[in-house]
Amino acid sequence: MYTAAIDILDARFKRLVHGNVHLEKLHTGCRWAEGPVYFPAGRYLLWSDIPNNRILRYDECDGSVSVFREPSNNTNGHTVDREGRLVSCEHRGRCVSRTEHDGTRTVLADKWQGKKLNSPNDAVVKSDGSIWFSDPTYGIDSHYEGDAGESEVGASHVFRIDPASGSLEAVATDFVKPNGLAFSPDESLLYVADTGSTHVEEGPRHIRRFKVGSDGRTLSGGEVFATCDPGLFDGFRCDSKGHVWTSAGDGVHCYHHDGTLLGKIKVPEVVANVQFGGAKRNRLYICGTTSLYAIYVNAHGVSQPR
Repeated sequence: MYTAAIDILDARFKRLVHGNVHLEKLHTGCRWAEGPVYFPAGRYLLWSDIPNNRILRYDECDGSVSVFREPSNNTNGHTVDREGRLVSCEHRGRCVSRTEHDGTRTVLADKWQGKKLNSPNDAVVKSDGSIWFSDPTYGIDSHYEGDAGESEVGASHVFRIDPASGSLEAVATDFVKPNGLAFSPDESLLYVADTGSTHVEEGPRHIRRFKVGSDGRTLSGGEVFATCDPGLFDGFRCDSKGHVWTSAGDGVHCYHHDGTLLGKIKVPEVVANVQFGGAKRNRLYICGTTSLYAIYVNAHGVSQPR
């Protein structure tokens, strides 16, 4: 028997979930929970409450929640770099920033070809130290998640920040609204969500998969890996075996790397993003609109940086 949160669609999913584990609601009161990132040394999780312009902190040791930063420049996605520093996508700042060990803020990228970025959305750090991020327009579309403004770039791209020079290059330019992104465990593949149906009638609501070149920076391919029903794919993570755990309108969907939907974790709110945490990286944290949820699974997140 499996608890009500577990929906098995393929027998292989049984090896990735536990039959007696329940979905836990850890906190509520957000307007749009997003961008979870886990810090194993401190055993805490940070996540964004974008419209409330704050970053919240969940302490895994005592279950307490506190405000980590307010105002936060309407941050969305976060990740951790090779030195354990917080890297954030700022809607209001229209940039990717880094929080140094002393708490100061460094802007890593805010312009491309002399034009302001739109509103960086989600980011991932590769093992070579490069930072890859998506730049749709959600933070400038209205005043709700940032400051309304015009797109100077005129499109929505996926970018790479070079770890040595700090230079910014567009690595994928054929998206409508690129969103969540993650590398496969061996970094040979890059998955990127496109949530373009928010702006284009019958637009994309899928995840695409690219091959990463031998130079570690160029992409090829880009075929559709999976299409979302219901809702949209937003943020997602790969586990150590290459399964893709992604947000969706009815919870978390888990895909085999062959593209098969294995099963779902049902969540009573629209899910925006997920993150593996815990001492064994087997606790899946889930940002579900107004709330933070968690569930233990029989899978393990890729050691950070993801």
